[in-house]
Amino acid sequence: MPMTTLWVLLAIVAVLALWGIAVYNRLRQLRNRVDNAWSQIDVQLKRRYDLIPNLVEVARGYLQHEASTLEAVARARSQAVAASDAVRDRARDGQALAALSTAEQVLGGNLGRLMAVMEAYPALKADAQMQRLAEEIASTENRIGFARQAYNDQVMEFNDRASQFPDLLWARLLGFMHLDMLQSTAHAQERATPQVRF
Repeated sequence: MPMTTLWVLLAIVAVLALWGIAVYNRLRQLRNRVDNAWSQIDVQLKRRYDLIPNLVEVARGYLQHEASTLEAVARARSQAVAASDAVRDRARDGQALAALSTAEQVLGGNLGRLMAVMEAYPALKADAQMQRLAEEIASTENRIGFARQAYNDQVMEFNDRASQFPDLLWARLLGFMHLDMLQSTAHAQERATPQVRF
């Protein structure tokens, strides 16, 4: 084999190796961004989960006849915490993300019912601690929405990069698989178009 051919082959191997390293580093960086974005969601979910028992406890004194509503919120919170813990342990598992979305929908629906019941009790509605907690939860819901959007943006960027040729060759070879997005945790009725009638 002539020396020129050997140098050409070595140059091709070196270019392929450098390209492979660059692809790997970019995919690893994108996956780290996805993990960071999930961490932001996790922080906000934990914040909401910590606020809910306080909200239920304040409401308990006023809503003695609504014990089933309070119990439903507490039960839904426990299920959502368990689903969130499962996602934390298996952050890239689509089934865990789907279970979290379902648990969050149930929790959101029960919180919505609690807020609706709260409207029927003027003394509870006027309670300063209840107002503060309700505002904190509403603020946290907004933060969760923004964090979910940031997470989904990072997942989309990762999936786009890992599925485009020629990077997808290295992505599959190195185990960078498609990641699922986090679906909206909004209750189905909240997403429905409101009906206006005159």
